[in-house]
Amino acid sequence: MASAAQWLEGARPRTLPNAIAPILVGTGAAASLGAAVWWKALLSLLVSLALIIGVNYANDYSDGIRGTDDERVGPLRLVGSGAASPAAVRAAAVASLAVGAVFGLVLVFTTAWWLLLVGLACLAGAWFYTGGRKPYGYSGFGEIAVFVFFGLIAVLGTEFVQAQRVDWAGLVGAVAVGCFSSAVLVTNNLRDIPTDSMTGKTTLAVRLGDTRTRTLHLALLVVPFAATLLLVARTPWALVGLLAAPLAVRSNTPVRGGQNGPGLIPSLRDTGLAMLVWSILTALALGIAA
Repeated sequence: MASAAQWLEGARPRTLPNAIAPILVGTGAAASLGAAVWWKALLSLLVSLALIIGVNYANDYSDGIRGTDDERVGPLRLVGSGAASPAAVRAAAVASLAVGAVFGLVLVFTTAWWLLLVGLACLAGAWFYTGGRKPYGYSGFGEIAVFVFFGLIAVLGTEFVQAQRVDWAGLVGAVAVGCFSSAVLVTNNLRDIPTDSMTGKTTLAVRLGDTRTRTLHLALLVVPFAATLLLVARTPWALVGLLAAPLAVRSNTPVRGGQNGPGLIPSLRDTGLAMLVWSILTALALGIAA
């Protein structure tokens, strides 16, 4: 039986910025329109957190039963390490996704019925990333999915449920957060190129190869700061987002320096931290613009 600490590690708490950042930026965009609804922002956050924890447990389960995690650098994998049974981890994934679905239904009933379709797409995306007979994460589409679900949908969805509309500032913020979130996954998949190649997990990093994956990581980190300059059209306060640039530079340093395996773990941490700090600063700036 896995301990509570092992279950917590299996939930991969370092990925939580991917869930928090889009809610912050979406709420900031809604606030800039004078339409922030804080209880809906909180519900959106609970949905996002439940989904990402569910995704992490689902990935642990699916990768574990395929043997992908038998030799892995990084956080504990519950199934791959034998700390928990596949059935227990699958149950944890389903429970987390179900919690997210319940909170999401409240937003559906208080906003618009068609958001139910968006929610179903998110649940399907969470499960079939590494689950099912042909998981799209094994075919190089993981980064695109992260960009869409934890960038475009999460940010614009958060803005919409509060403001009943989306605008260009929300879209710019969604692209920025999506790029940050994709950069986190790129770092993870760069680290895992050797093991993924051996187990048949053809991630985008495996397809691109080591050198081009490192270039992609840098490009994804540049986009949010270009977005900062665009958001100046909404409010000059958006420039405070540039204060997160040193963290982005620090996160890219191990990648640029050719680090591999455990040497990329600091980059994984700092990429998420840069995303979170940028999102906090940008959300505050957009809120001031209201």
